[in-house]
Amino acid sequence: MEYLRDVLRTNRGVSLPLTALLALSTVIGIAVLFYLALFIVAPIPRAPLRSEKTYRTIEPGEYSGEAKPLPCWQDKYNAQGEAARRRGDSTETDLQVEEPEVFMSLVVPAFNEEERLGVMLTEAVEYLQHAYGNEAPKMQANGNRPKRKDATQAVSNGYAASNSGRLPGWEILVVSDGSTDKTIDTALQFARDLGGRSASCIRVISLHENRGKGGAVTHGMRHVRGQYAIFADADGASKFEDLGKLVRESKKIEDAEGRGVAVGSRAHLVGSEAVVKRSFLRNLLMHSFHLLLRLLTPPATAAIRDTQCGFKLFSRPSLPYIIPYMHSEGWIFDVEMLMLAESAGIPVAEVPIGWQEVKGSKLNVLWDSLGMAWGLAVLRAAWGLGVYRRS
Repeated sequence: MEYLRDVLRTNRGVSLPLTALLALSTVIGIAVLFYLALFIVAPIPRAPLRSEKTYRTIEPGEYSGEAKPLPCWQDKYNAQGEAARRRGDSTETDLQVEEPEVFMSLVVPAFNEEERLGVMLTEAVEYLQHAYGNEAPKMQANGNRPKRKDATQAVSNGYAASNSGRLPGWEILVVSDGSTDKTIDTALQFARDLGGRSASCIRVISLHENRGKGGAVTHGMRHVRGQYAIFADADGASKFEDLGKLVRESKKIEDAEGRGVAVGSRAHLVGSEAVVKRSFLRNLLMHSFHLLLRLLTPPATAAIRDTQCGFKLFSRPSLPYIIPYMHSEGWIFDVEMLMLAESAGIPVAEVPIGWQEVKGSKLNVLWDSLGMAWGLAVLRAAWGLGVYRRS
């Protein structure tokens, strides 16, 4: 009791300004420590290795697929920006991404996908050939998979009108994300079976080590040559015939610079048999994550009902505002893409698509959900407090 009286007597002797100064110093110290901790835990992607900036493809009359330099629009765009800064021009309004060479680029992130990749590529090539052309394949690649009943029908989802004759052709960039199985061999063999000029439209990129789905997608997006670029999961869960719907909706919302993003959405399937059959834990975690998104993301991103669908389309002029500023390499990268689009004022359309459950998912529902929640919190804090910035 005597000690407590001494403490109280001492506190009464401390002036109010000194008490306020001590409190302010404590708050500042905590803020500095928080910022330093955030700086440590916020992911900073490593620069790509030289070998990762090459690709393999099967040219007509070729079998092995020798490595070739991988064109990179981002490197050229960055060089423009550096030249502008040296001239003293701090604005980026005059910077232009290089002209497209094909109409559609498809990026497929693949980690140990030798079992499912061929099925997905078959469906993708069927659609891309029919919609944007190169030439008819001499045989059905990996023909052990039957075509969907509606694959050859003239569906009214905009696939025929989406190109409008502006650019021919397509390309597929398969990004092997440090795969330890035969993913690369599967992709190259698919191209051999496809044959002709279309075989060379499939480019296979190998990352030295696993970076995560976000890292593989971002890497592929740096090297696309298309007027539009879409990434799609290697499992083939999204109905590829719906690509035309995304192009059509993107065209509707694109701004004066031609910037637009269209995201495939499964939100309309909530309550369907595919979702109802999921475990209680998976549905609980899904709804909890959606609540966290609404709380932590800016308004336009929070309004997207399905941020995690692996079927997102970007117009070429929108890429320089998103891809160079990506940091997230894990499952939460989709949200960062949408946040960057929102911060740059790029219109975003959410488009319902067909989707089906496919076996073989590498997602650990519990741990990956916790990791996504942590990643979202770090991502929002890093952008909000200036650890990440556009520069």
